[in-house]
Amino acid sequence: MNSQQLLYVALAIGVIAILYMTVRDMFFRKKTEAPAPEAHPQTVNPTVLPLQLQAYERLALYVDRITPQSLIGRIYQPGLTAVDMQISMVQSIKAEYEHNITQQIYVSAMTWEAVKTLKEQTISVINQIAMQLPQDAPALELNRQLLEVFLQAGESPAELTAQIINAEAKRLMH
Repeated sequence: MNSQQLLYVALAIGVIAILYMTVRDMFFRKKTEAPAPEAHPQTVNPTVLPLQLQAYERLALYVDRITPQSLIGRIYQPGLTAVDMQISMVQSIKAEYEHNITQQIYVSAMTWEAVKTLKEQTISVINQIAMQLPQDAPALELNRQLLEVFLQAGESPAELTAQIINAEAKRLMH
């Protein structure tokens, strides 16, 4: 198994982990536990609802901004090396995460965990691909391989995380 196949496996494991957490939280908790306050956001004080919806909006934007396509579009400049690009992408993901960290107050633990898992998985894939490249490789090579890995993986972890965020936000409004 070559290193690119290992990356596909890592992405698949991430997707499965996000799906597992979602299914477990949606079905298992409903059957066995008393409802936690965060499990039923529709019972929340109406004055808090706009803050919760804003939190879901911000997390949806964060998820979109850390996709490889979005990162490359914002960060890439001609002449960058793969190492420069790797560092810039990872710093961007971490900085935006820190900027949005307080949003966890307004969303369920399941949603926040999905966002954290996506962040960690995206950084891991970027770092794994970058480590396979020669030290002086151009950023274009990192970008090409990164896009290839995510495109060939099928449904991306970012799409799954966005679906979790959207579903939960819609439950709030009903």
